[in-house]
Amino acid sequence: MKKIIPIACAALLNGAAGYAVAQVTSAVAAQPAPDTAPAAPAAAANKLQQVTVTGSRANDTEARRNSTAGKMIFGREELDRNGDSNVGEILKRLPGVTMGGAPGRGGGGVRMRGLGSGYTQMLVNGERPPPGFSLESLAPDQVERIEVMRGPVAEFSTRAIAGTINIVLREGYQQKDIQLRVTDSIENGLHSPDVSLTVPGKQGALTWLLNGSAGVRRERDESYSFDQDILESGDIQKEQEIFGSGERRSTRLHLGPRVSYKFENGDTLTYQQFLMHAKSVGTTDSVLAQRIGLVAPEYALSQGVSDATSTFTRGFGNWVHRFEGGAKADVKFGLGGGRSESESERYHYGGDGALTDRFFDGDESRSTSFSFGGKYTKPAGTGHTLAAGWDVETGSRSTTRVSLDNGLPQFEDSGSDLSADTRRIAAFVQDEWDISKTWSAYFGLRWEGIRTESTRAGTDVENNTSVFSPVLHTVWRIPGSEKDQVRASYTHSYKSPDLNDLIAAPTFSRLNSATRPDRIGNPDLKPELAKGIDLAYEHYLGRNGIVSASAFVRNIDKLMRREISLRNGRWVSSPANIGSARTSGIELEAKFQLAELMTDAPDVDFRANYSRFWSDVEGIPGPDNRLDQQAEQTANIGFDYRLKAVPLTVGGGFNWTPAIEVQTSLTERVSTGPKRQLDLYGLWKFTPDVHLRVSGSNLLGEDYDTGRVVYTGGLAQTSFTAARSYPSVSVKLEMKL
Repeated sequence: MKKIIPIACAALLNGAAGYAVAQVTSAVAAQPAPDTAPAAPAAAANKLQQVTVTGSRANDTEARRNSTAGKMIFGREELDRNGDSNVGEILKRLPGVTMGGAPGRGGGGVRMRGLGSGYTQMLVNGERPPPGFSLESLAPDQVERIEVMRGPVAEFSTRAIAGTINIVLREGYQQKDIQLRVTDSIENGLHSPDVSLTVPGKQGALTWLLNGSAGVRRERDESYSFDQDILESGDIQKEQEIFGSGERRSTRLHLGPRVSYKFENGDTLTYQQFLMHAKSVGTTDSVLAQRIGLVAPEYALSQGVSDATSTFTRGFGNWVHRFEGGAKADVKFGLGGGRSESESERYHYGGDGALTDRFFDGDESRSTSFSFGGKYTKPAGTGHTLAAGWDVETGSRSTTRVSLDNGLPQFEDSGSDLSADTRRIAAFVQDEWDISKTWSAYFGLRWEGIRTESTRAGTDVENNTSVFSPVLHTVWRIPGSEKDQVRASYTHSYKSPDLNDLIAAPTFSRLNSATRPDRIGNPDLKPELAKGIDLAYEHYLGRNGIVSASAFVRNIDKLMRREISLRNGRWVSSPANIGSARTSGIELEAKFQLAELMTDAPDVDFRANYSRFWSDVEGIPGPDNRLDQQAEQTANIGFDYRLKAVPLTVGGGFNWTPAIEVQTSLTERVSTGPKRQLDLYGLWKFTPDVHLRVSGSNLLGEDYDTGRVVYTGGLAQTSFTAARSYPSVSVKLEMKL
């Protein structure tokens, strides 16, 4: 086995990320070499700090190893490593995870196994966040750990065809230090300061943790679009170029107080409140140059201003009572609400500079939610742990939209109100069984029912769905080899329609075309249902290293896709259930310290992962009849090098996703350019309690390219957009007070 491991690691790196190795090697070579040694006390302090970090890593790895249902855990070391400004930057480096949207901007959602929005279940403390809440924008200092589950479990919703990412907010811990972090990030000459504070405390049976962060983010955007309408004969009917730019300033406040009380009988009551408030203002400019076309362009110059405010809050309560004989009752409850408002005004000018049109768009939304659930766990004989539980969740949402052209309603339903109510009820049972010392299994059954009711313009729409999901996970620890184990899973999971896809509230496109259509919903949508098999082999190295290879397959029925059609002179995109699909893939991962593989090695931690995905959609001709937005491959490579002569750690990572081309329907084809992101950091430890971290993200600063082609009636309408992305450098001072 010792001979096989280095060979497997070399194959993983050469086949998955050869280009990434070259990038990171160059970065390491560029680091200045130390020529002086510190005094003995400083070296001793640095050594003590390394022991603390290693213990944390071992705990995360050990929890992954002992879990019957495959689960990866990423704690504070991963969250702090690169000094990232948001959780989205951390998620992009995790095995099998990709981020949509331009580098450094997000907005495209979190994707596991390359699958698009809605296939990955995102949770906060095991519960779904309120509508409109952006998890990837969450500040890392608010997070205790990130749990990644590739297969569903009965305890959580099985609305997780690709997998589940559970973000656990800051928890109480034994450290008594107040932690203060002050950061300034610079992108394209714009400064974005940020400060976070964590204050733990204990008084008798009461413990608490006060955690908060506040920041300002400034961004500048530039883009170029090229649109053409091409006839079947090859003649160009219309050709336009659009040059866009904009600036945006956003402020945010995150608060996450947590209190816990332990009663004399051993019961524990915990409550955590999370509050997120954000406000942004921005300006945009767009210059349209029409090179070919008989009809005059919509404008020559467009200028706009926007203002948006959002506030979300969520309370998480948890009561734990232990019975004699090892039984335990765990009851949880949650209450939340959200409010968002946005307004934008846009002015169109003609070629002579005269004002031609004035547009106003306003949106105001309110949401409330309540959840109540619990789990009763009891040992049942040798090696058996039985559990049963329930989840009840209700939510309501109301939206008012106004759209005006030159002071007049643009459409009949401008200003109309929309309201929607959702109720979800679930029940589950599960059995964790240690069949032998080397073989463990997990059996779970979950039933979940969802009812959605919406009212718009006096019309009521109702949608009812229910899903029954059996789940089986097993792990076999190979006899005679304590460090090797094999996992297997058979699962049923689903993807429910998004609320905006169910209700018929339209989203209108100012430059309406087949490549920029209006969007409406479909109240008759049904959930996608998936059956899947997962297999994995894991070999653990030392206390915190791992080399693993896994494979999966999912068969999906009632696939949802958006289709484009011409209605009343406007192009409209609407969702529909179109048939079935199949996706499969392999995922490779390596993480280890060089000292665990060779003697006298430098103090270097190494990590790499590579994923390859395939998919096929029934009824759409190939090639590239893939699931929407699914990348064919993705890879990450990274390192951490702790210098022995000075209290300095340097490291970085390279993230790669190749270009994507997808035939989304019989008439539409979309593409996304490659994404290559290089991040580097340096950490200087003045003392065990004072650290300075300098980080650079998206250092390559490559453009983000997207394209779309729609063929209808002998006409091909094409749109290509290149958006600038910028390197960002941040300096963070970390102190324990």
